[in-house]
Amino acid sequence: MKSRDQSARIYAAKVVTDSSRKTADGEDYTYIEAKAYMVRTEKNKDLITEIDAGIKKETSVGCAVKDISCSICGKNIKTEGCEHKKGNVYGGKLCCYLLSEPTDAYEWSFVAVPAQKNAGIIKSFSPSHEKEKLAEWAREYTDELRTDIVRAAASVVPALQSDALSEICGALSIKSLRALRDALRMSAQKNLPVVRQLEAVQPDNGSENSEYKI
Repeated sequence: MKSRDQSARIYAAKVVTDSSRKTADGEDYTYIEAKAYMVRTEKNKDLITEIDAGIKKETSVGCAVKDISCSICGKNIKTEGCEHKKGNVYGGKLCCYLLSEPTDAYEWSFVAVPAQKNAGIIKSFSPSHEKEKLAEWAREYTDELRTDIVRAAASVVPALQSDALSEICGALSIKSLRALRDALRMSAQKNLPVVRQLEAVQPDNGSENSEYKI
């Protein structure tokens, strides 16, 4: 294993049992659920795209166990071996290798065909409702920017109709909208300086209560 081949880090894992599902030999469906995080960089941009698109989905776990035994005869495959073959049925019972006393799970990899059926990515960090919420916030912020632009442009470029300006804003990104709003605000402040509505009050040194006046 080399660190340069690492794309993500698993930070939590647990064993999950789903009694509503059964394995091929009739036992409750049990699996390991791991959570991993990945940093978005130029190096792994294509990998993230393939994961989002479902191209990279199936996984396999690299692990070490103390014993591997045959489910038919119980012999240790490491030390004894046997005549039975995985996937074949003997006396109505499916032959498989039983992995006992795991000592390490050192890597998870994307593979074309996983050894364990259905092993793969089951969910992402951002559920669909979170994406919808972010999209709604983006729409609200965009509408707010457009309103500010139309308001500021009314004092800077009064000849420009609001409908035409709204159409122009519709083709701009949020970054461009923010830059246009800030530029119009600066121009509006120069053209329409702030005028105080209240004149300054001259100090009244003759009154003994002058210090309480605003």
